[in-house]
Amino acid sequence: MTRRAVKKDGHSPARDPARDEAPVHADPNTLSLAAIEEFSEDPNFVTSLARGLSVLLALSDKRRHLSIAQVSYCTGIPRAAVRRSLLTLSMLGFAATDDSNHFYLRPRVLSFGHGYLSASPIAVLSQPILDRLSETIDQACSLAVMDGDDIVYLARSTSSRIMSPLLGVGRRQSAYCTSSGQVLLAQLPPTRLEAYLARVRMIPLTPYTIGSVQELREQIERAREVGYAFVSQQTLLNLCSLAVPVCDIRGDYVGGINVIRHGKPLSRHEMAARYLEPLQAAARELGTLLV
Repeated sequence: MTRRAVKKDGHSPARDPARDEAPVHADPNTLSLAAIEEFSEDPNFVTSLARGLSVLLALSDKRRHLSIAQVSYCTGIPRAAVRRSLLTLSMLGFAATDDSNHFYLRPRVLSFGHGYLSASPIAVLSQPILDRLSETIDQACSLAVMDGDDIVYLARSTSSRIMSPLLGVGRRQSAYCTSSGQVLLAQLPPTRLEAYLARVRMIPLTPYTIGSVQELREQIERAREVGYAFVSQQTLLNLCSLAVPVCDIRGDYVGGINVIRHGKPLSRHEMAARYLEPLQAAARELGTLLV
């Protein structure tokens, strides 16, 4: 039987309230305290604003209702600063509290994403193309772009098939374990690709997640050679995906279109035989509209 540690005076050590609650795992895409401190010496950097954005991103994670202690644990920001940020967000209508004093986001935060999406030509122009593509192949499809070391989904098809909410518009995923990410990494100049490979952190999301830089390098080189990328069960079990790059009329790679199949996984050959040509046609159509 496990016993709690006892101090010499006979009293048990103080417990951390954040650990008494359901565990919360930090999102690798959250703006961490270390990232904030990297710019703290810059006189133009507003630390309080950065902390507020970090708190906002923490509430955007999979678990939507968090306590002050849990947000502090996720971000590494002191609880007093987290409390002020959460109360400020609540006063401005971006957050609220439930009966247990856990904070959650309010619909007003959608104004941030809507402003970007409504002004982004690729997001607006891709939607009808994705809808037609999804209807043609009877599978879910998405458009993603690179943002730092991640991909961000800007549009997805209205497929009738089940699709994980984790792949919805606005969600981020690490580039190394996604088909859209790999196909876009394949288009990077050699120096940028090597810099990415030197810093990438690989997290085993499933037993099939890619686990070494050498394996990732081989996947990227293969995507560059054949013009598409394929991943199977790397982010979610029973989910496989095939992606092709999108070029604008100048020849710049601006995003990736993928097909997402949920259910019994197919092989690379089976996925390419079924979906590669329709995906490439959709990517070409979208590219001609991007001036």
